[in-house]
Amino acid sequence: WVGIFGRAPKPVGEDYVRYNDKSFRVVHVVDGDTLDVDEPDGDKPATRIRLWGVDTPETKARNKPVQHFGPEAAAFTTRTCEGKTVRLQLLPGKTRDPYHRLLAYVMLGDGATLNSELIRQGYGYADPRFDHPAKAQFLELQARARQARMGLWQDLKPTDLPYYMSN
Repeated sequence: WVGIFGRAPKPVGEDYVRYNDKSFRVVHVVDGDTLDVDEPDGDKPATRIRLWGVDTPETKARNKPVQHFGPEAAAFTTRTCEGKTVRLQLLPGKTRDPYHRLLAYVMLGDGATLNSELIRQGYGYADPRFDHPAKAQFLELQARARQARMGLWQDLKPTDLPYYMSN
């Protein structure tokens, strides 16, 4: 299986071997772009996953108000995958973020990728801050969702945009 990258990635590191192309049950959705799967991680009973390349509006960030369309994004991710089995796809060599969350593309049972569906349906932004293989695809999905005024793009105010995006 060649996956989202169009080529078979080479295994690198313990996380890659342990999680890549493996299926897990989603036991908790933190918010639109963060979830937990049923695999212990160190002393934690579950592994926290941060979706590669997508940023959804915050709902639970410390010292930040709930952002425009954050509850809708979290509800979408909950409906889409909580309690369901998903398959993780990791990048060789870059498996954790600075908060030690596992970085992954989350493959759904129907073959879709949660990361891209969040962007395609207007629940989140294509995060331009970090390079990854699907970055150009995600930016194109965002442009289409924005043009069609889907989801958060329907009534977005300039002040709702993340700091890293221009109008």
